[in-house]
Amino acid sequence: MDAKEEVRSRISIVDVIGEYVQLKRAGRSYKGISPFTQEKTPSFFVSPEKQIWHCFSTNKGGDVYSFIMEVEGLDFKGAIELLARKAGVDLSQFQKGDGTYAKKKERLLQAVQLAERYFQQAMIKSPVAIDYIFKRRGLSREAAGAFGIGYATESYEALTGLLLKRGYTRSELLDAGLAAQRRTLSDLFRGRMMIPLRDPQGRTLGFTGRLIADVKNAPKYLNTPQTILYDKSRHVFGLELAKEAIRLNDYAVLVEGNLDVVSSHQAGVKQVVATAGTALTEQHLRTLLRFTPNLRLCFDADKAGIAATERAIPLAQAVGAELSIVTLPAGAKDPDELIKSDVEAWRQAIEQPRDVVEWVIDEYIRRIGIDSAEAKAKTSSKAIDLIGRINDPVKIEHYIAYLSAALGVSVAALQAKLEGATHNEAPPVRKEVKATPSGPDPFAYQDVLLGLGAAHPEVRDTLRRLEPSDMACEHRQKMLGVLLSMANRRLDDEMIAAMPDLREIETYVKIILFKAEERYGGPKWSSTDLYHEAAALATKVTKDKRERKLKEISEAIRVAHDSGDVSELAALTKTYQQLRMENK
Repeated sequence: MDAKEEVRSRISIVDVIGEYVQLKRAGRSYKGISPFTQEKTPSFFVSPEKQIWHCFSTNKGGDVYSFIMEVEGLDFKGAIELLARKAGVDLSQFQKGDGTYAKKKERLLQAVQLAERYFQQAMIKSPVAIDYIFKRRGLSREAAGAFGIGYATESYEALTGLLLKRGYTRSELLDAGLAAQRRTLSDLFRGRMMIPLRDPQGRTLGFTGRLIADVKNAPKYLNTPQTILYDKSRHVFGLELAKEAIRLNDYAVLVEGNLDVVSSHQAGVKQVVATAGTALTEQHLRTLLRFTPNLRLCFDADKAGIAATERAIPLAQAVGAELSIVTLPAGAKDPDELIKSDVEAWRQAIEQPRDVVEWVIDEYIRRIGIDSAEAKAKTSSKAIDLIGRINDPVKIEHYIAYLSAALGVSVAALQAKLEGATHNEAPPVRKEVKATPSGPDPFAYQDVLLGLGAAHPEVRDTLRRLEPSDMACEHRQKMLGVLLSMANRRLDDEMIAAMPDLREIETYVKIILFKAEERYGGPKWSSTDLYHEAAALATKVTKDKRERKLKEISEAIRVAHDSGDVSELAALTKTYQQLRMENK
């Protein structure tokens, strides 16, 4: 990962732009008043999922870097330096002329991927591992293959020996989190079922190892330590396999254990991911917000689970996530156990989430009690502290009423307690936008047409009459060329990443897709309507092409007239008249 992507991965485009524009949630995006015009109706949108912004009133758009360049009047170097300071990224580590840092990360990625293949081969050869993974854990071969499940043998040096022979150094094995320095260099993972930890693009960054046999004083689970590849405060397990289901269902279920995720996916419920136990962070939430704002927590109803949920509520408010709680039926220890006994009960549980604050209040009541004045005082103090972290007055009023009914205490008494415990903070000061508006793009409608063609394969026939040279700029020409060569499949992020021509114009492609979703995403647009809309826009492209040709011929007629070239003048005049007739 280079400096640009490292900084991008550590910041939220919503937070950065939110320092300049007052943003409000609008479905899966955010909207606000354009900082580039004097408009009164919001036309400025930010998509955390696509990591882009777009201003419909000026047709400006781009990624977080282009926004900072626009509003601060900076070049790219200045923009990345500003954002790196916000993200806490030291750019000096990327500024070595020989690309040392990037090369090191690539080497470690290759080592980890080689280790993954080694673990998978070791599993196939081990009857003990096969018995544990497929019989005792009940995993299917399809699920094991999808998640890359493997096995680390009991050997102290099988993996390290292999990697050293392949040319990796001792320090690289330590830096990748594959080896440990005991009395000698040895394998970090031994006697464990190995579960790869992958990024959203499917690249393996590290591993979770689950002990197969009981070993005294050994942890049941062992994770790759913090490396330049793997950061547990940011990593969301299973996201590479869950992201499409999350988009489709418009919610994600967060569980505690990686094997809970594997079992759920195996059962066909794929909108499920995990963090490192209950250590939910703001970075985890921001990662998931790229796919949905609706997050359903399925943590254990123990002290650690309740504490994690308490911490999650203000974090979710800060980033704009909507939290709810999935509760398991009585007797079910965790999702993995429930799925093995009753898959349908798991489906019903996640489809019937509870309000997160009400759930926590109920847990306070269950644990502390309300059978005495002292118990009510303690329970209400805990609940008031939680409610006081909420910044929506309507929600506060709702939870005060809920607590009042649950405790048998007046709303007035609880309100007085709340007012004594909380202090409202002043809203953040928005930064002044320095940018000045530019003139409108007369060919912006071409972006609309290309976005329609990318998002709705059924309208692509309307593009067949066009050629890339008909479009007004290189980005549009390249985009049309790709669409004309594509099968009838909707363009998505994976296709963009896989096609070199689109990777070069990735931000542009995401913007036109976003524009198409915002403009044509409603139920009022039938397939027939979309086809007619695309056909009309394609006709306009053809008409504009003829207009440009007419201007060229008109200039040529003037030159022929001035030079006295009668035959050339006659031929040009005839061509001009024919084009005029076609353009009517």
